[in-house]
Amino acid sequence: MIGELIARPFRNLAAAVAFVFAVAACAVLAYMRAGWPFEDALYMVTLTIFTVGYGEVRPIDTTYLHVVTMATMVFGCTGVIIVTGALVQALTQTQLEQFFGKRVERDIDKLDGHVIICGFGRIGLMLASELSAAGETFVIVERDEGRCQEARDLGYLCRHADATDEDVLRAMHVKRAKVLATVLPDDAANVFITLSARSLNPTIEIIARGERPTTERKLLQAGADKVVMPAHIGAERIAEIILYPRMAGYLREARTETSTREERLAALGLDFSVVTAPASFQARRMTVGEFERRGGGLLVVRIDRVDGDVIEAPKPDDVIRAGDGVAVVSKLGRLGLSAITD
Repeated sequence: MIGELIARPFRNLAAAVAFVFAVAACAVLAYMRAGWPFEDALYMVTLTIFTVGYGEVRPIDTTYLHVVTMATMVFGCTGVIIVTGALVQALTQTQLEQFFGKRVERDIDKLDGHVIICGFGRIGLMLASELSAAGETFVIVERDEGRCQEARDLGYLCRHADATDEDVLRAMHVKRAKVLATVLPDDAANVFITLSARSLNPTIEIIARGERPTTERKLLQAGADKVVMPAHIGAERIAEIILYPRMAGYLREARTETSTREERLAALGLDFSVVTAPASFQARRMTVGEFERRGGGLLVVRIDRVDGDVIEAPKPDDVIRAGDGVAVVSKLGRLGLSAITD
């Protein structure tokens, strides 16, 4: 609650001014009820609230007038103090925002070979955290002021703007950037940002987030190099855990043993994943050797049988049965069972 009050000085100032006017109006009406003319009542309230001390314009000689005057002093002076504090806070914050805003612009102008992250939601936050841990230079574009401030509080370079605006992408020096990741939860916005970025920099690598399966094709047509479907990835991971719990543990342990294994495989153009042997394997005998040959360069490293058996480092003559979980190393983007099942 306190943080919200500090973050909104102009709202605090407006509320304080409204409070002072309300106190003044009530006090004027109270004096007029005692028979004072409007001019004398307004003058008396102004002197009391601002503690000028020129003296009473009329005698304060009744209990009613004593109560009205004391109430005006307490509430009026308190309101003026709050107005003064809010005004100082607003002016100070404005100056600080101008100072830090100029510093952010200077830092952005220095960027070259950087990564642009469009969106600072859950995925944007995790992405920024990973890039920061790796020492990568990046800038965040976020249209929500609260999230932008959160990014700045974490020490990230962030611009409060709408990434769908081409002028904003130019200001982020998209022509000098090496990667743009648009991870907004809005598919239409991601498509538009992809189109804009590709037109501004034909060589930049664009990684886009998609929510609906039909969006993947649109993003690729718009110029995205890679499309990430968080819901699809999450569903595949859950399916792995349900269908092959021991295989999932094996993959998790393998990634824990060496954090650079996936990076090394990726550097060699390889991927490490799990596939389920299709039902067609029930009607014919498919060995590991034939599976690897038909898969166009696949390497089978482990088999989880449907009955619970596990085969580590399977031999070429081991048989793969329908429903088996098969851990394979393959070329990036080349994994598929269409050639195997033909």
